[in-house]
Amino acid sequence: MTRHVPADKINLRLILVSGKTKEFLFSPSESAGDIAQHVFENWPEDWCQESVSKAEILRLIYQGRFLHSNVTLGALGLPYGRTTVMHLVPRENLPEPNSQDQRQKSKGGNSSCCSASCCIL
Repeated sequence: MTRHVPADKINLRLILVSGKTKEFLFSPSESAGDIAQHVFENWPEDWCQESVSKAEILRLIYQGRFLHSNVTLGALGLPYGRTTVMHLVPRENLPEPNSQDQRQKSKGGNSSCCSASCCIL
């Protein structure tokens, strides 16, 4: 089920909370907000149970982090011509940038050496 991905595109395999997946081709210059809008406008028929009322509540999660709507695929350093997996979830607001640090501290975990300079994209 592997599809050919053009060398100048990034194939995103989006996974819903229900586990359903769909693949979309995007340019590296497209942002998370652009992707949410495109998916909303081209909502797959087999995702009808998970439909949302507006594109603005669709959020992408990559490597465990919510992406802000203005971050581009190119800025994430995603490989061209390959498939990258992201989760797509409906959520009105993004979590606070330090919420992950707070959770880690409350679990008794030590902050990593770069916690002061890390950020959610």
